[in-house]
Amino acid sequence: MNHLFLFGAAFAGSVFSLSATAHGSDRPEKPNVVLILTDDLGWQDVRCYDIDEPTPYETPNLDALAKKGVMFWQAYSPAPTCAPSRCAIMSGNHPARAQKTHVVGGAPPCPRNHHVRMMDPWYSGRMPADEMTLARALGRNGYTTGHSGKWHIAIEHHAFPQPMDVGFDWTRSDRGARAAMGDRLAGFATTDVNDPFRLDEEGFPFHQTNEDALTFLNEHKQNPFFLYYATWLVHSPIHTRSKALLEKYVKRTGTDPAETPGKEVPGQKNPFFAAMVEELDHNLGVIFDYLEETEDPRWPGHKLSENTYLIFTSDNGGMEGGPKERYTDNNPLDMGKISAKEGGTRVPLIIVGPDIPAGVQTDVMANGLDFYPTILSMTGSAWPEGKKLDGCDLLPLLHGDPTDPDLVTDEDGTVRDTMVWHFPHGVALESTIRVGDYKLIRNYDHLENPATPELELFRLYETKEGKQERVDLEEAVNLAETLPDLTGELNDKLTAALTEMEASYPYYYPGSSADLPGKEAVCVVVEHAKQGREVKFRFEEKGADVVRADLIYTLNGGEPYEEWFRQSALLHEGGKVNAELPDGTTHYYLNLVDENQFLRSYPEVNPENRSFAGSALSVNGKPLAQSVKPLKGDRNVPFNRWDTNQDDLLSLEEYLTGQTGGNLEKRFQNFDKNDDGIVTRKEYVIDSAR
Repeated sequence: MNHLFLFGAAFAGSVFSLSATAHGSDRPEKPNVVLILTDDLGWQDVRCYDIDEPTPYETPNLDALAKKGVMFWQAYSPAPTCAPSRCAIMSGNHPARAQKTHVVGGAPPCPRNHHVRMMDPWYSGRMPADEMTLARALGRNGYTTGHSGKWHIAIEHHAFPQPMDVGFDWTRSDRGARAAMGDRLAGFATTDVNDPFRLDEEGFPFHQTNEDALTFLNEHKQNPFFLYYATWLVHSPIHTRSKALLEKYVKRTGTDPAETPGKEVPGQKNPFFAAMVEELDHNLGVIFDYLEETEDPRWPGHKLSENTYLIFTSDNGGMEGGPKERYTDNNPLDMGKISAKEGGTRVPLIIVGPDIPAGVQTDVMANGLDFYPTILSMTGSAWPEGKKLDGCDLLPLLHGDPTDPDLVTDEDGTVRDTMVWHFPHGVALESTIRVGDYKLIRNYDHLENPATPELELFRLYETKEGKQERVDLEEAVNLAETLPDLTGELNDKLTAALTEMEASYPYYYPGSSADLPGKEAVCVVVEHAKQGREVKFRFEEKGADVVRADLIYTLNGGEPYEEWFRQSALLHEGGKVNAELPDGTTHYYLNLVDENQFLRSYPEVNPENRSFAGSALSVNGKPLAQSVKPLKGDRNVPFNRWDTNQDDLLSLEEYLTGQTGGNLEKRFQNFDKNDDGIVTRKEYVIDSAR
């Protein structure tokens, strides 16, 4: 592949230091590991990755890091949104297998309005608390495990389980300088010692999250450690507290900060976002410097960097923008976050560490799912008994020839050449598979937009004699009709992979105002009875066979962080269904799926309720109002449901996660009175009161 090379010959040495560090017998047996997961950082947001149009962003520390290890050009996130990727990295489970395929989750399937054709399937709200996480596996091997920054492996940031519930010894989660600004054109940080965001000598604002990561390193460097540093950068809100940095990029991009480019304007021209990227790079540079300059207590005469593996990547592809503002541009990749196309899943990945060659660029495919087995291998930690990991161990590649794809193998020893993504959500509603040079996209609701076919086939590269040449990174030329045999083969392979993982698929909504074939044939529930913990239903088919029945239940109906689960119900002849309510169930629904993929919910779900229990069947028979805690005003009911991080600020991402249908971005704009990409509770209430 023809890349834009920003650095010359490969460097000898290991990790960060360019001095010789032979792997002597005095090296501590258990190396440290630092995993840095950025938030919404795109493939084209790091300068050393930049191809085609030159980027205005500066990332000198990351560019330097790439010279000291292996830089992956074809690395991917497990999912196109953050929470499923984070769960996948910590658990080693593919999002489709874990039923954790999007953010939030843990709610009954329901339409977002009566105009939508399809609705998301049920998907989990969190990673199970008893999961054998990477932190637990490392803890068994004597590692001290720490987390700093964003979590979001539960329904929202503060819900159960938290880091220490799943094996971490230490955790901090301060938003630091990423806390929202009232006015991003005023109130910049100063050098005043009392300023919580005081500027350092280089003019960068103090960031508590970065300081927390340093605190963990400083407090635990005397033992083998694992640090999971999940920075909030470069997620919205899009702002910087450094006036000088903003002015630098205003000048460079020629953009008026009071009139930033709209989402329809291409290019990386947002000075606020550009400043955020450089802030991220600066913060990480502080971490890199600490590792390189700090004496290793376990290895006198050597620095921490000499016995530390460092993995740098992003949770998903770049978020290109909000309803009125473009943040960045993933070009030449198509789309961005919330899409399983290349722009939503391709991410930067740099790995450095002991015995990893420096200055190597590779086209070998890698995935965030690979981190779990790779880190086990790096640390000599035991593979958890009976646990299936969906990623591959990259250490043979990193310690061998990082450009040789034959060194990345599945459990059965076969060379890994395939990756699958499953995102049956929102307006995307798609699954994708990449096999070698080709990528297939399956669009579940292709009838919604006649311009979108059911299957799309793209040739990303052409491999000749072991070398790859770029062909269609843009995913612009659909070859499905030109290559029907290959299209069918990859589609069958995608089906087989999703079937093996028991993936969930989106449903058609029988109450849709759209003209849907098969809508009139959807069954109707006619009887319901409950005796003890057993519930029975009877339904009448109207022309389409019912092929699946699920019980959707909650153990905390009406409470904060209300969470719903799914278990199979038993189908019997004569339209009968029965299920046993799990102990502690407070409310429940029955879901019936027919042969045409229509979902009948009983009772019908009311998506306008903050609490889904408001329209569910109650175990104790009491009205929900007797148990629900007061909320912040009736007009704020949807706001509370959408505000997943409970910070009283609503981002476009949060808003889109909770809804489907047309004109969503325009509706968000109506709320966003000051056009800053964030809706405050006050803005929402004022608009809703009209």
